[in-house]
Amino acid sequence: MEHNYDLIIVGAGPAGLFAAEKAAKAKMKVLVLDRKQEIGPPKRCAEGLGLGWFKRLNLKPSKEWAVQPMYGAALIAPDNNTITMKAKKIAGYILERKVFEKILAINAAKAGARIHVKSNVEKIERKNGTVEVFANEYSETVKYTAPLIMAADGVDSRVARLMGKNTANKPYDMDSGFQYEMTNLKNYDDKVLTMFFGTKISPRGYIWIFPKRKGTANVGIGIAATEEKSAKYYLDNFIESKPEIFGEASTIEVNSGAIPVGGFLEDMTADNLLVTGDAAHMTDPIHGGGIGIAMEGGMIAAETAIKAHKAENYSHEFLQQYNGEWYSRRGNQLKTRLKARHFLEKLTDDDFNYIAGSLTVEECLKVAGGEFDKKSKFMLLGKKLLTRPKLALILKKYMDS
Repeated sequence: MEHNYDLIIVGAGPAGLFAAEKAAKAKMKVLVLDRKQEIGPPKRCAEGLGLGWFKRLNLKPSKEWAVQPMYGAALIAPDNNTITMKAKKIAGYILERKVFEKILAINAAKAGARIHVKSNVEKIERKNGTVEVFANEYSETVKYTAPLIMAADGVDSRVARLMGKNTANKPYDMDSGFQYEMTNLKNYDDKVLTMFFGTKISPRGYIWIFPKRKGTANVGIGIAATEEKSAKYYLDNFIESKPEIFGEASTIEVNSGAIPVGGFLEDMTADNLLVTGDAAHMTDPIHGGGIGIAMEGGMIAAETAIKAHKAENYSHEFLQQYNGEWYSRRGNQLKTRLKARHFLEKLTDDDFNYIAGSLTVEECLKVAGGEFDKKSKFMLLGKKLLTRPKLALILKKYMDS
């Protein structure tokens, strides 16, 4: 068995596996280690992926893992006022993530990467310009070496800590997520993502129904991790309040976990180290989604790894170019969305109801679809402020945030 590599990636999620394929295609000797006994399970998200990510990442949807096309979204205010933005063209897909990640692993292996499951990294040491990684595999300790380590092992990355990089997030910048996959649902639109808003049903978050196939959907919630009551408590109450949808439904899977929704790392590097995916808090702070963002982060990390390999330079100073590339392509946009999240957190249920009653579906579609430039959006807002004075108070909350 080979023990010496150019790059060791710890964590076989979307970020780590996508990075492994890119680096292996560049003829780097790549090893991927994952502590789980199977790639894919358990799933850790609602499994939605917008069409834009397919284009950015050069992915072709397959019925094997892109199981349900989505045509838009329905946003439901606390008073049940609904804005449905539905198009004729496919806007994205709900994935079978457990299958999708296996496909990513197969692609990485075909490109030349080696993948080891049930491999738990216990110790990491820098020695003479290289890194020694000690992993427990089937109750035996195995040592691997490489000049570069990529930490893609999830929230509060243990590997990053072992390399001297603290990626711990503040409780305020974390959400608590809980989700059921349920079947035999009734009376909902299985062609759109349905999201329910309200501070009473989901403090600082929302509840979702993401359809996976006819009658079956991911039903979940994200709330502030600092909430006294659990995410499960709020989700169960919501499900009980909607017997017309869930009265005859059964649960076929349960998922839960922490979701980073802020606290972006300004420096995701150290000597011999790159941090990516959830380990680097690469998620959308508004909705908590992260599959596409993590894969893009892994791709940029792989590009940096390839440059370091060619230059034979794995210093912190050299690897910092990864930070610049990430923030230029995606990170700065996420910072802007974090500001928008802070605004949304200030809204009351009455504010949500008022906004939902103030905007038409056509206006929402034009704004969401990019048909309005910045000037046009401000003109629309100005007209709305004249006819809906309370919007001025809501706008002030945004300016204050």
